[in-house]
Amino acid sequence: MVQRVVIGDGTRQAAELVRAEVGSGPLPEVIARADTHVRKRFLEFFTATIRNENTRLAYARAVGAFFAWCEDYGLALIDIEPIHVAAYVERHPGSPPTVKQHLAAVRMLFDWLVTGQVLATNPAASVRGPMHVVKRGKTPVLDADQARQLLDSIDTAKLSGLRDRALIAVMVFSFARVSAAVSLRAEDYYQEGKRWWFRFREKGGKLHQVPAHHTAEAYLDAYLLAGRVGDEKKVPLFQSVTRRGLLSGRQMTRNDALRMVKRRAKAAGLPDTTCNHTFRATGITAYLGNGGTIENAQAIAAHESPRTTKLYDRTSDEITLDEIERILI
Repeated sequence: MVQRVVIGDGTRQAAELVRAEVGSGPLPEVIARADTHVRKRFLEFFTATIRNENTRLAYARAVGAFFAWCEDYGLALIDIEPIHVAAYVERHPGSPPTVKQHLAAVRMLFDWLVTGQVLATNPAASVRGPMHVVKRGKTPVLDADQARQLLDSIDTAKLSGLRDRALIAVMVFSFARVSAAVSLRAEDYYQEGKRWWFRFREKGGKLHQVPAHHTAEAYLDAYLLAGRVGDEKKVPLFQSVTRRGLLSGRQMTRNDALRMVKRRAKAAGLPDTTCNHTFRATGITAYLGNGGTIENAQAIAAHESPRTTKLYDRTSDEITLDEIERILI
């Protein structure tokens, strides 16, 4: 349960900002019942410490779920102890990665409350999450023939088809996250010497430059020419399309891209598990399968660790299957 509360001018502005940015509702009751300093510190956690909007949204949901659980058990903020956080983790219905993310959000929030002198200690600091070791990612991957089948199946007689083909190609051939791809502006596709480049905005606000693959370049140029995009540097590169089939001037969202991908994959007869992240994994797997190195794949994908890049590598799948088939009985 949550309730709306009357708060001071400074915290009211912060609350409206959080609701606008995170899409969250009223404050959790555990926080709403606390004094103005606590409520303001809670809101500052989302506005001051978390810059990535996807992380902000995920953490808001995680913290909201935790405090809703506390409310069900009649716990005030000052009553929460490590045993309560441990019980929440133990009874959490989510998968291990989800539980670990929720615990990380709660722990980070309590750290913020401790440094703001709201609490003396962090009750989540000593609580351990579930064991979760991943050596192979779960992201669905297309093989080269399936990726080509998808690109060739898109009807490019319409502007929306040219846009969709270009967006998928940018994700496949640049290993780009969908958020970075749909956030591209006209100025982020630029020429340097004889080559064209992409300038992606990755996690943490990092700028990441990647040379454009000739196929992605050709598909994107066809879309830009038809849509007349690029006259203004700040306009979104990938825009939603109006009912008249014209570009709206508004940036596509991740959800817009996902709906498009699901629709195009179904029309091409591809697995219904195909999603935005499929193309990042597909590009990395194709690159490694053609002799590319993990180190260079890591650099192109802007991964902090080669271990993350290896999660996308499915080149060993065929080797494993061949070896299994040697078991002749």
